Amino acid sequence: MAKEGGSVRITFSETMRGYASAAQTTFADGHAEGKKAGNSLSIDVSVLIPHLAHFLDEPAHAGTLSGKIDSPLLGGTCPVQSGVFRLLPDTADLDRKVMYYQLYALTPRQEPITFVGVKQVQHDQLFDLWHDTTTLYVNIYRGHIDPGKAAQAALWITGIIGLGAPDFIRVLGTLRATTPDGSTSLAGLARFGRFFAGRLWDVYRPSLPPSPDHPVRKYPLFTTEGVSNAGISVHPFSTADGLALQLTRFRRNDCDDVVLLIHGLTNSSDMFIMPEHRNLVQTLLDEGYGDVWALDYRGSCRFPYNLARHRYTFDDIALFDHPAAIAELRRHIGPDRRIHIVAHCIGAMTVAMGLFGKTIQGVSSAILNSVALTPNVSAWARMKLAVGPWAIESLLGIDYMNPSWGRQPGWSPGKLLALASNLVHRECDSPECHTLSFMWGDGHPSVYGHANIAAETHERLGDLFGGTGVHYYRHVSKMVRNNNTVVKYAPDDPRYAALPEDYFRHAAEMTTPLLLTLGQDNRVFMDSNVICHQRLEKISPGRHRLQAFTGYGHQDIFMGKNVHADIFPRLVGFLREHSHD
Repeated sequence: MAKEGGSVRITFSETMRGYASAAQTTFADGHAEGKKAGNSLSIDVSVLIPHLAHFLDEPAHAGTLSGKIDSPLLGGTCPVQSGVFRLLPDTADLDRKVMYYQLYALTPRQEPITFVGVKQVQHDQLFDLWHDTTTLYVNIYRGHIDPGKAAQAALWITGIIGLGAPDFIRVLGTLRATTPDGSTSLAGLARFGRFFAGRLWDVYRPSLPPSPDHPVRKYPLFTTEGVSNAGISVHPFSTADGLALQLTRFRRNDCDDVVLLIHGLTNSSDMFIMPEHRNLVQTLLDEGYGDVWALDYRGSCRFPYNLARHRYTFDDIALFDHPAAIAELRRHIGPDRRIHIVAHCIGAMTVAMGLFGKTIQGVSSAILNSVALTPNVSAWARMKLAVGPWAIESLLGIDYMNPSWGRQPGWSPGKLLALASNLVHRECDSPECHTLSFMWGDGHPSVYGHANIAAETHERLGDLFGGTGVHYYRHVSKMVRNNNTVVKYAPDDPRYAALPEDYFRHAAEMTTPLLLTLGQDNRVFMDSNVICHQRLEKISPGRHRLQAFTGYGHQDIFMGKNVHADIFPRLVGFLREHSHD
């Protein structure tokens, strides 16, 4: 009996249109800027699936692409030399699949380019099937790059293109299933249609919540086994407002350039020493930075400060934590050695507040990931920031948010919230992951891409992310409402008089060079660092840099399984520019 699908070949054609920009780094910004400038982008491609049975059997569900790309940014029409199309293969998310378009082409000037487009098919909003299956997020690179290593390549053009209703009808009109003798195969069309509908059902169908059972720990809590060939010592210190914090030193040898790592809110220094991949501390030590320090400030999940209803703000971190940490660091390394900072998320924002507010001085360079002085979040995240703190504290009587609630025994308002987040998050089987997406940003998941993190990391999210008091959210909300600009939470409080009212007022005087980094798929602070870089360029042109990493989000820039190849070389390269032999 012939195998279902047989040697039937499937063909259809698509024309997608939209806008793009060579001056932006995120899809939405690229589309908006391209539309404003009139920089259209379109593709007219034909898909060939030469053997339906093979297509159905292979996990990639791949075919070939031919056709052309057209944009004034590329100089006109670019014929496609070769192309790959993948239709709804499995991804690292349980409820997400993609339609993948990869094109190698030549511009009219005979310059090779790589076009990578992805339709994100995920049921993360109501009535999103049409949008998901017709919207293509596009990156274009100079040269014929390995798309599997896109994060290591330099992004040239980005934007969004898509199918309108008439375009979609034309796609259906071009769909053909033919046998080797050229006759139409209705059975082949039906089989292809069942495959397509079935893959969509896999995404949009109901699903069961994850198991509350605890995974078996592979790595001990707060382990340092991810760092080898270094002396490790802990250095506690106190802040002026009476908190005990700590620095951890990873020392292989003395060097003139010392690196200080600062985590995000609800993380800890553990995010820089993860044993499941080559982490940042190990990378820096191996690259010749023999004296690396990591700070655990008051937002660290290693401390109990966030497991209570407190009223700390980012002003406290900028005014009390970071200056005290720098002073303690200087006490050990002396006044002459250069300090470089690598900071993430709220750690990065509060470092920026310290640098531009002059509470931190003597820093030779800083790498700030995800957000600095201009926090920007989605409309859904804005609503959570505005309503969430009141609802959590006053309505539910909860003192703090904890991603581990879903596995706690018994019942509590927090566990009910975790169970509710499980109902709307179906992208994985981790209740911690679901609650993190409820706590931060807007996405399924929000803080990283599942494909970027190791299975071991996903299993120990409860160890790597801890609880946090919700008052911090009020401060973010105030900043977002203030034209996406960092401001003091209580400007009339005399305790914070040393902090400026306007962090950009003296930006021209802040000479520490910054590398502002972000993942192109950041769903927590979105394009915050793009906005910050644009504002700083108007004040100090060329002093600070922006680096976007394609295929990455918020947290996976440090915690991803391949960051040693995709991310860290760019970070080390920037540090080297501002270090001395």
